[in-house]
Amino acid sequence: MASDMTLPPLIPVEDLFRPPTRAAAKISPDGTRIAFLSPSEGRLNVWVEDLDPGSPGARRVTDDSNRSILHFEWTDDPRWLIYLQDTNGDENWHIHRVDLDDPDAPAVDLTPFPGAMAFPVREIKQGRTTVMLNTRDVTLLDIYELDVATGYLTLIAKNPGHVNNWLSSDDGQVFATALAPDGALELSRWDVATETLRPIARFDGSDYPVGIHPMVITPDGTGVWIGSNRDSDRTRLVHVDLTTGEETEVDSHPTFDVDPRAGVNPVAPSPLIQDRRTGELLAVRYYGERQEIRALDPRFGDILAELRKLSDGDIGMLSSDEAGERWIVGFNHDREPGVTYLYDHRSGESRLLYRPLPHIDPEHLAPMHPVTITARDGLALQSYLTLPLGVEPKGLPLVLVVHGGPWFRDSWGFDAHVQVLANRGYAVLQVNFRGSTGFGKAFLKAAIGEFARKMHDDLIDGVQWAVDQGYADPDRVAILGGSYGGYAALVGVTFTPDVFAAAVDYVGISNLANFMRTLPPIARPQLANNWHAYVGDPDDPEQLADMMARSPITMVDRIRTPLMVIQGANDVRVVQAESDNLVNALRERGVEVDYLVQADEGHGAVNTENVVEMWEAVSRFFAKHLGGRA
Repeated sequence: MASDMTLPPLIPVEDLFRPPTRAAAKISPDGTRIAFLSPSEGRLNVWVEDLDPGSPGARRVTDDSNRSILHFEWTDDPRWLIYLQDTNGDENWHIHRVDLDDPDAPAVDLTPFPGAMAFPVREIKQGRTTVMLNTRDVTLLDIYELDVATGYLTLIAKNPGHVNNWLSSDDGQVFATALAPDGALELSRWDVATETLRPIARFDGSDYPVGIHPMVITPDGTGVWIGSNRDSDRTRLVHVDLTTGEETEVDSHPTFDVDPRAGVNPVAPSPLIQDRRTGELLAVRYYGERQEIRALDPRFGDILAELRKLSDGDIGMLSSDEAGERWIVGFNHDREPGVTYLYDHRSGESRLLYRPLPHIDPEHLAPMHPVTITARDGLALQSYLTLPLGVEPKGLPLVLVVHGGPWFRDSWGFDAHVQVLANRGYAVLQVNFRGSTGFGKAFLKAAIGEFARKMHDDLIDGVQWAVDQGYADPDRVAILGGSYGGYAALVGVTFTPDVFAAAVDYVGISNLANFMRTLPPIARPQLANNWHAYVGDPDDPEQLADMMARSPITMVDRIRTPLMVIQGANDVRVVQAESDNLVNALRERGVEVDYLVQADEGHGAVNTENVVEMWEAVSRFFAKHLGGRA
């Protein structure tokens, strides 16, 4: 091991997780201003600033002192902005309006219905948009037209009982995706006269455990762009005719899927890059080890070439004015996170707008390396290895970080959780185990029936790879994960307790049956194509028995690994009982377990003080059991 003089400075947890100075910038339709997120009293709020040099400084236009705002949009009227906010992590999102002409006026909740959730369906055009709301029945999302200026809501269609998503075109046509009795996903047109759905196309529901993404109405309203893997292992972009249901390929990549991340991560950029004014398709994002963007429009191809010159990172957030001349581009990068530029295509000039974390020296952050690991049955597992700086990469303590979902994927770029671990001397391994999205249909379906079986074997194979390569000390391996990753951590200390020297379970599932039974009512109809199809139906006695055999709660007597459990009290996806029951069972046996409950968080901490509290606790825990820096 190298001397301490070669080690990077110990970066405080607060420095890695404090709110960015600026983030998520988006340009106004006329190209004269940007809106972005920036902290105010420790909470991210929306700010607006003129782009022209010499203009007044940025001004804050929202005032949320309770919880950071993460999702906002310009409207087509330069007077209004809208943003989404829930209450302490309860995921009941409300749509709020900001009046930029009256900066002292408080934001207006346009969906002020207690206990309800609202989601915008399409971009705002001529001051109106469509939204999904479950005010009539908490289990059903209906579709309304929303007038942004007045806040007036007009019911367009009532959910007949099985619709999980609505779409609408600029000319007022309404479409829906719904779950058929046989589990298929049906795309249908809403018939206003009869108030019924008329099927257009059907898709195998088991191919889409988290729904079909993307799904965007074409500008002329006659078709929909869909990410389809029909008759293919890879997800490609197709056009579905909304009259005939005919499916025609628009674009595909020979080895990559259409970027799947926006389907489960609301802050991930859309895989479709569209002209802001016309809606025409400019490019498609694909993802393998890293992102690849394929330009479909020659002019945008020229723009893309210029944007790529600004950073060696992956293009993330991207927005333009309606003329398509002024562009705001943010980059995903493993050591230079979120660096954001303004590019003017008319002049060819660009300038740096901001670095979100200017207080962190990129040279003190560890690079993330794509690696491919071969599972014991020959399956290729696209993974990422981050090695600490300043030490020889041999015999290191290793933290296996497991992503949630499980219908999600790890990807290349800055990850504050990974960096805090690497900075403290740990090698960090992230394995895209079978069932992760973006690696083809066969890879996805290889997870059916494999919870706590081959899915877990993939993780263990990743650890063994790191040991065989000499990177990891087999006696100092930990596992950490949230949601499904928390379940994986608990599986690790119950099914393979000899592998791990420490484990952290964050909002993880301990009882598969209880988890499914306590999901929010609005989510339960969608279980057929994901949890029921991949794990089992708890209402079937035989399947229930198998599920309990794969639930860590049934084998707490095997846990001897030091364990930390972290839970958000307002979590509606993995309720607190999942953690309480596990911790209580361990304490009844006299087993020590660290337990942190955060009273004002849900399924993932948002408020800075809670994120810092959690990661400071994790850092101390791993230092104690793995011997890293503290």
